Amino acid sequence: MLVSAFPKLQNKKFVHLVRTFFRSPYYCALIAALMAVSELFALELPVYYIYLVLGTACILLCEDALGIMPIACCGYMTFSARNNPGFNPETSAFLRPDTYLQLAVILAIGVVLFIGRIIVSVGELPKKRIPKLAVSFLALGVAYLLGGVFSGFYAFNTVLYGFVQIVSLSAFYFFFYYTVDWRTVKASYFAVVFTAAGVGMLAEVVGMYFLPGVIAEGVVRREALFTGWGVYNNVGCIMAMCMPAPFYFAATKKHGWIFSVVGCLFFLGVVLTQSRSSILFGAAVFLACIVAVLILSKKWQKLWNAVVFGAFAIAVGVAFAAWHNEVQALFHSLIEGGMNDSGRIEIYKKCWATFRAHPFFGVGFYKTPGALLADGDALQYVEAPAGAFIPPRAHNTVLQLLASGGAVALMLYLCHRTATLVLFFRKPTAAKTFAFFCVAALLLTSLLDCNFFNIGPGILYALLLVCAECTDPRGKLYREKKRGKKQEKRDQER
Repeated sequence: MLVSAFPKLQNKKFVHLVRTFFRSPYYCALIAALMAVSELFALELPVYYIYLVLGTACILLCEDALGIMPIACCGYMTFSARNNPGFNPETSAFLRPDTYLQLAVILAIGVVLFIGRIIVSVGELPKKRIPKLAVSFLALGVAYLLGGVFSGFYAFNTVLYGFVQIVSLSAFYFFFYYTVDWRTVKASYFAVVFTAAGVGMLAEVVGMYFLPGVIAEGVVRREALFTGWGVYNNVGCIMAMCMPAPFYFAATKKHGWIFSVVGCLFFLGVVLTQSRSSILFGAAVFLACIVAVLILSKKWQKLWNAVVFGAFAIAVGVAFAAWHNEVQALFHSLIEGGMNDSGRIEIYKKCWATFRAHPFFGVGFYKTPGALLADGDALQYVEAPAGAFIPPRAHNTVLQLLASGGAVALMLYLCHRTATLVLFFRKPTAAKTFAFFCVAALLLTSLLDCNFFNIGPGILYALLLVCAECTDPRGKLYREKKRGKKQEKRDQER
C-alpha cells in the first residue's frame, strides 16, 4: 500500500529485498519457528508483536498480501499450555488485564491493515471473478446461521457460533483470493507453508511429552498431552493436515527422497499425538501419499523414494521388536483404551434422536441431547456449560450437522463438499492432489472428532482451498498471465 502512495519506492533495493524475503521459504520457516517458540516457551505476546511487525511490513511494502498466509496458517497454534486459562488459571497471562489490552491493540492494528489491503486490492490487482466456492460457502453459512430456527432453541449464541464457524472456514479464502496476485504464485506455495508449519508442529508434539504428569509410574498418560490451543486430538488433526505437504516435493523435486523422509517423520508425529482418529485416518492418508509419490515421481527418484519408504517400514518394525516394552509404555493409554468409543456411540444415538425430533433445522449448536429416555418419552436436552463459547459437539460432522442444522444444513454442506471435490479433481495437478490429501485428513478425522467445527482447522482448510483454486496452471488466471506475457513480448518487438 505504501508503494502505491509513493511509486518511487518501487525501485528501491530495500523494497525489492523485503518482497523477495516475504515470498521465500525462509520467511515461512521463520513464522513456523516463532509459532513453536511461542507454544513451547509461553512467549505469545512477543511473538504476536513480531507477527504484527512482519505483517505490517508485508501489507505496506509488498505487491500483495501473500506474506500474510504463513501467519494465518501458524497463528492459531501459538497458544501455550502454560498460559491456557483452562489448564493453568493461576499462571495464565491471558487472565491479566494488561494482556487483554495488548491483544486488543494488536488485533485492532491488524484489522485496520487487513481492511486497508482489501480496499487497495480492489483497484490495484487484476480484475477478479467470483470465487468458485463463493456460492457454496454462502449457502453453508446460511445453514449455520439458521441452525435451530423454529425449534424453540434459536438464540443469539447459536447464531454467533454459527457465524464464527463459517468465518473460520471462508474468511481467509476470500481475503487471499482478492488480495494476492495469484499469477505470480507458484503451485508449490501451499506445500512450502504447510511443510514449515509441520516442522513447527512436530516440535510442539515432542514438547507435549515434557509437560507435568505426562509420564507417571513408568508409562505415558495421553490424557495429559495437550497444548495451549488444543488437546491431543486437536494436535493430531493439524499434524495430519500438514503431513501430505512434504510429499508434494517428494513427487516433484530432483532430490525428492529427502522430503519423503520428512513426510515419514510427520507421520510419526501424528502417531505420537496418540489420537486414535488421527492415527487411523492419518495412516490412510499416509499410504495415499506414498502411492501418489511412487506414481508421480520420475525415473531414479521413484526408486529413491521407494527405498525411503521401505527403510521406514523396516525401521518401525525393528524398533517395535527391539524396544517392545518401551513402546508399550509409550502408548500405554492408547493400548489400554483399545476400541473403547469414549461415549461416541451414545452421542451419535442422541444426535440422531435430535434430528428426528427437529428434522429440518435442528436445534442449533448450544442445545445438546441429554440422556435418552424410554421409547415414547420426550427427548431431554442439556445446556452447554455456563459461559462456555465452544459448545459440546457430536464428534462426527454428519451427525453434528443433522442435530444442529437439520436436513437443510446437511444438504447445503453436501453442495459445498461437491463444489470442493470438483475443484480438486477437475483437471487435477500434483499440487491439487496433495492439497486434497491435506483436506482429506481434516474431513476423515472429523468423522470421529470435532475438528471441522474447530476454528484452527477451519483456517487451514480455507488456505488449502484458495491455493488449490488460484495456483491451478490450467485455470483462467494462468491463461491471462500467458496472454499478458505474449502481449508484452509483442510490445517489446515493436
